[in-house]
Amino acid sequence: MRINLASVLVDDQEKALRFYTEILGLRKKTDVPLGEARWLTVVSADAPDGTELLLEPDGHPAARPFKQALVEDGIPYTSFAVDDVRAEYDRLRALGVRFTQEPLEMPSVTTAVFDDTCGNLIQIASQG
Repeated sequence: MRINLASVLVDDQEKALRFYTEILGLRKKTDVPLGEARWLTVVSADAPDGTELLLEPDGHPAARPFKQALVEDGIPYTSFAVDDVRAEYDRLRALGVRFTQEPLEMPSVTTAVFDDTCGNLIQIASQG
């Protein structure tokens, strides 16, 4: 068994697509209209056949309160691996990304947390 698809709930799919591709550097993989929404996925530019991230509309009544509670408690919705958290932090800050946690070095991992502009906090992490 392997993970094929993960999702992040977003308040605006088009805004999310711009952020996740133009700022984070992911690539659009699938874009299929589904009524008012889309089946919209992005993938790592380094692994175009790897795990897809679904930019899923947060239209379900439970989604927005759930997301808001996570943000209020400072809890990231998900985590992305990077080679160097500090370098990625510097790159993203230069692009105007707002971080809620600067790089934090722990014995086996370094993390930082940013606002994805779509209602989520996202963690970046590197081992070592």
